[in-house]
Amino acid sequence: MKKTWFSTLGSLATLGLAAVMSAQAAHADDEFSAEMVQRGADGKATTAKMYVGDKRMRTEMTHQGQQVVRIVDEARGVEWILFPDQKSYMERHLTQPGGQPMTAEPTAEDPCAGMPGMTCRKLGEETVAGRPALKWEMVASFQGKTVTSTQWIDKDRGPAFVLRQETSNGQKMERVILGKETIDGRDVEKWKIDISQPGGQSVSTFEWYDPDLKLALKQEYPGGMVSEIKNVRVGKQPDQLFGVPAGYERMSMPAGGGGASEQH
Repeated sequence: MKKTWFSTLGSLATLGLAAVMSAQAAHADDEFSAEMVQRGADGKATTAKMYVGDKRMRTEMTHQGQQVVRIVDEARGVEWILFPDQKSYMERHLTQPGGQPMTAEPTAEDPCAGMPGMTCRKLGEETVAGRPALKWEMVASFQGKTVTSTQWIDKDRGPAFVLRQETSNGQKMERVILGKETIDGRDVEKWKIDISQPGGQSVSTFEWYDPDLKLALKQEYPGGMVSEIKNVRVGKQPDQLFGVPAGYERMSMPAGGGGASEQH
């Protein structure tokens, strides 16, 4: 069966939703399954299924009638994109920004671990938004440019939960807790995230954070877009969800990742 690269790459683009929404989920404390839903300002919804294991994650979506599956195995440093209808898959090795292999994972105690071109200097501990935070000075160098920022990272929740940030160009970000609510039977914290630009413009997003799973179950963005993780079922996930099934044919990406090709 023929499959054009244009169609394949179009399917990969739909996985952007899954990648963004499940980035936090890969570091959740518990294994679980759930549904992901993203609604645009026009009310149209994109949905996906999520399965989170121990440093492993699987997302399933449908694009133009075709099922597309993304599997990430952080322990092995590999990602697979599966096309079950064609019994084919693509494989790539996970890298840090700049293309270097993943060698370590950032933590609250070392937010620069495994991040090439970035250095961190610990400035102490403070309380921000009522939570213990580690204060870091971070210097990032990329393509000849250097940006310095100060981050207050939640000591218990890690670098994915920055409580405050100030950059050398004048941009600021701060989290403000608004209270506690219940979503889908789970106790969550509602946070407002204020981002201000040097020119005075500011925007706010809202996040409903599950402290047990250590991820946001709901996010509301400016313009009306909403992302949700629903129907969470906590429990160990089957190993067979996180590998390439037998009988699948590997597809090779053309040099440079572009152009058109066909796989038979």
